[in-house]
Amino acid sequence: MADRLHRLLATTLALSEQFQSTLSTTPASSSSQPEEKDSKNAGPAPLPLLSASATALKAQVTKLSLLAINAPFTPSAVNSVLSAVNDSVLPSLLTAALLVTDAAYTKSFRAEVHALVKTLLKELSGLVGEVKNVADKKDRENKGGRKEEELPAPEKDSVVGATGRVWDACDMVVEIAGKGVVGFVIKRVEEWRDLVKDAIGELEEWDPADDDDDDWDNLLNGDGEDGGDDDKSENDEDEDEEETAALNEHKKTALRALKPISAMYPAIISNRLKKGGLEISPDVLLPSSHLRALETLMADLQSIPEHIDEAAGSLYEADIRKSTSYLRKAKGRAVKVVESLVLPWTAEGAGAETPEEDKFSVWSKTWLKVIEEVTPALDEKGK
Repeated sequence: MADRLHRLLATTLALSEQFQSTLSTTPASSSSQPEEKDSKNAGPAPLPLLSASATALKAQVTKLSLLAINAPFTPSAVNSVLSAVNDSVLPSLLTAALLVTDAAYTKSFRAEVHALVKTLLKELSGLVGEVKNVADKKDRENKGGRKEEELPAPEKDSVVGATGRVWDACDMVVEIAGKGVVGFVIKRVEEWRDLVKDAIGELEEWDPADDDDDDWDNLLNGDGEDGGDDDKSENDEDEDEEETAALNEHKKTALRALKPISAMYPAIISNRLKKGGLEISPDVLLPSSHLRALETLMADLQSIPEHIDEAAGSLYEADIRKSTSYLRKAKGRAVKVVESLVLPWTAEGAGAETPEEDKFSVWSKTWLKVIEEVTPALDEKGK
């Protein structure tokens, strides 16, 4: 019985490592799943299978953990759990993950699913390693003819901690499977929205007149002890005042541009992702045109906080020209996004009608007008 247990433990570890390698080496551009599926001949729906597999794994590792930390240690019971994991749960988990392809679910969603499943497999290996340590210890006790002892608290804690990490990984897989592609996009857009809001808050608090760097430079140069400020020329002071005034003016320009950009994110989430023509059920595949649009939308929305971060960093370094360039890029991407979403999403296929304008359509036209009015300093002629 002990030999069979060790074989099963070794098999679980081997499968986990092999499946992680499979997910890592699967071509990113895999298009094995056709864009148009015949519902009668379609295979298992990947996301429900993914969720069910992760849920089943969580239940099995819970039993495995309890069997490992509680006396008496029963190899036959542990064997039963490991057999279920090896023969059914792990193969189903891998199958579901591999069915999530770029062509059917977008590259970003596929990459996230594969990364989460690999993390789950890694954490499972950690737990199985802890169980193996317990099994080895029990073997030594049995071979030595000693009475089985209660597992020490530190060893119990190691098993429980590893189990908790597997639970967390399972929950993350279940969550993304339940949200589907659109839910995944919404979560990402919310994260980028928060980055923009944080950048605005930091910029509002920043005061160009607080020049701590100059004070630090003075200390490094040996100034400041004998009233270095008194030796500063009036010309230098005038230049500092001019620079501070210019930085303050550019700060205002930046904030005028960033506030409408910040307002764009929640409007898109509410009116184009949560509603507006997209099917949000994880059981239903989106048309290929929608998937391509979502890929482009995510790329554009992700780039905006990156440009804003560069713009703010350049401003803090008193490089107004560079800051203006990045703000212009952020504004350009934002305008592109809003213009692409003026009309609601439409169903793909022959005979599809052009959608009618809705509340967001009216809002987007106003937004486009406002952002042009508040950012004249970012026009190309202002280079």
